[in-house]
Amino acid sequence: MRLSTDPAARLRLALLAGAALAAAIAGVAVGARNGSDGAAEKAAPVPDKVSSARRSTLPVDRLSLRQQVGQVTISSFPDPSAPGYVRRRLRARETAGVILFGLNATGRSQWHALTRSVQRSAGGEALVMVDQEGGAVRTVGWAGPGGAQAQQGDPAAVRRSAAAAARQLRRAGVNVNLAPVADVPSGAAPALGSRAYAGDSEAIAASTRAAIEGMTSAGLAATAKHFPGLGRAQVNTDDGSADVPGRLDGDLAPFRAAIAADVPLVMLSHARYPALDPDRIASQSPAVVTALLRRRLGFEGVIVTDSIEAQAVLDRSGIGRAAERSIRAGADLILTTGSASWNQVHPWLLRRARSSTTFRERIRRSAARVLALKKRLGLLG
Repeated sequence: MRLSTDPAARLRLALLAGAALAAAIAGVAVGARNGSDGAAEKAAPVPDKVSSARRSTLPVDRLSLRQQVGQVTISSFPDPSAPGYVRRRLRARETAGVILFGLNATGRSQWHALTRSVQRSAGGEALVMVDQEGGAVRTVGWAGPGGAQAQQGDPAAVRRSAAAAARQLRRAGVNVNLAPVADVPSGAAPALGSRAYAGDSEAIAASTRAAIEGMTSAGLAATAKHFPGLGRAQVNTDDGSADVPGRLDGDLAPFRAAIAADVPLVMLSHARYPALDPDRIASQSPAVVTALLRRRLGFEGVIVTDSIEAQAVLDRSGIGRAAERSIRAGADLILTTGSASWNQVHPWLLRRARSSTTFRERIRRSAARVLALKKRLGLLG
């Protein structure tokens, strides 16, 4: 995932933002007519089966349902300072944090001021994410790695550059990097080939592990992406639907290495993998997310979607329904990169959680994992 500089892509995001705002306004109006906003929550309280003694030891159970839903969402905004609606959301703990782009800040002083403002609003608890792969894909332009992943050298060099870049990002107020790319490129024209490490699957696995170790050493949370491997896709899912046919043995090697290195986050691909699930894209597939990543590979950290506004997602549904499908499949964190998207995703998930005990428990488990990540990063007291 990265913020596109293509005019057509920007137009799509603008149209999406406008549609999301209109949907949010309409939703408020319908809710008011039906009496289904705050009154409904009071009329049908969430059952609480946790004892008061246990509750005191579980941070997630000290959050309201609205806040638990907030902890499975990441917000974004297009301005050089966090707008009022984002600051209010952070203060209310109704979002886990923010993803920032190059349009939000440029120089060091701007980055410092922006991230300090975000953390003030969040009481110091916000996840602050960027895409910092190296080369052209660097949200923080003055920080490393300078070269693209393929030019970063052997694993020892990768580890050094990742650690150096992580220290710069931490000084800028960033605590989560949506990198490294752990995909294994192959085929005539792999869409993400220029962003991957060089070599075969084992070499890429070694570099992936080295990058994670380097970032971890500097207190930055790394993210292995795009599970279960987007290296053979001929289309970037930001731009359209993509299929990755065949077996995935080689594709999984870098993700196994990432999990062995205790990577805090894994990002899901929006491609379809017919050998695993002929009907659903990976980010919405229980076979991919729960059966493969959680159970077979044993990943216990936070599972985050790629941008929920990707064209591969929009080809199938609106973003509210897509977010629900991802959470039901086993994802923990919905990444929204359009400034108005939270207005669709959060209310949609909240309605589903209010009406379904099963979905409510899914939200609770995911929110607990996000809080565990925040504790690991030193964001929670």
